[in-house]
Amino acid sequence: MTGLFGGAFDPPHNGHVALVETALDHFDLERLLVLVVIDPGHRSVELDFDRRFDLARLAFSGLPRTEVVPDEHAYTIDAVGDGRFGDAIFLVGADEFATFLSWKDPNGVLEHVRLGVATRPGHDRKSLEPVLAQLERPDCVEFFDIPAVPVSARDLRGRLARGEPIDGLVPEAVAREIEARGLYR
Repeated sequence: MTGLFGGAFDPPHNGHVALVETALDHFDLERLLVLVVIDPGHRSVELDFDRRFDLARLAFSGLPRTEVVPDEHAYTIDAVGDGRFGDAIFLVGADEFATFLSWKDPNGVLEHVRLGVATRPGHDRKSLEPVLAQLERPDCVEFFDIPAVPVSARDLRGRLARGEPIDGLVPEAVAREIEARGLYR
């Protein structure tokens, strides 16, 4: 089975890495594709695609069976709708699943891939039941726990803009690249 983990990765952080590491084993994935969206349709990004892609490659470079690839599709349904990934599971954090009903054609997504939802303290399965109850295919959603990693890309961008440290919140190679290039300042 193929795992898919898509996003803007503006910037990638240790929470993203923890999700991928856990999903590789939990779902016994043959491969995991980190899909870096070239032009996200649902949010603005601070860095251009090339810089976000480079940061994502640095963040996930040491993980087995994991490849970082560009994703030309602005929306998940467009990325998975043609069935090109075969037997696949699309991975999201619980915070993203909480807004899943606002995605472009969420039930269509579940016609093409299963959804793996990473839960953590503050975002447990019970709090997500109302979303699950409104889906046509709730059987296509599987929850799995990841370690608590208190970080978000929004918080990181704010810290960096204020000149605050990000030690321990992003992989070391990502921190070095952000510092060397003066990104998010």
